[in-house]
Amino acid sequence: MFLNAATRIRTSLSPRDLKFGVLRPLEEELGRKRSADRYAPRPIDLDIAIFGSLVVDDPDRGLVIPDPEIATCAHLALPLADLEPLFRHPVSGETLAQLAAAFAGSDSIRIFDELRLQPG
Repeated sequence: MFLNAATRIRTSLSPRDLKFGVLRPLEEELGRKRSADRYAPRPIDLDIAIFGSLVVDDPDRGLVIPDPEIATCAHLALPLADLEPLFRHPVSGETLAQLAAAFAGSDSIRIFDELRLQPG
């Protein structure tokens, strides 16, 4: 089982500086080891799904924003729609609520309205 969440932040950093200067080092500090298998198990995965209305398409350098899987992956669409349902996807123009609606009734998703984390 995976726990997926989204958060909104305000930053003066560029997307590249945020991803490679903050998020990647934080993942490493929390025990993530990268391998050739992008779907390998990992304790944490921090990504930039949306960066305002900015569109970045640089897959060779590891940066594509908005995340191209928002429309096809519930674990991205649902938490983002919870944060800002009326925000329009910078490429498709659909609202996040519209993108999330495609996953209504999915059997593979459990939504927790309230989650309490217990110390390990």
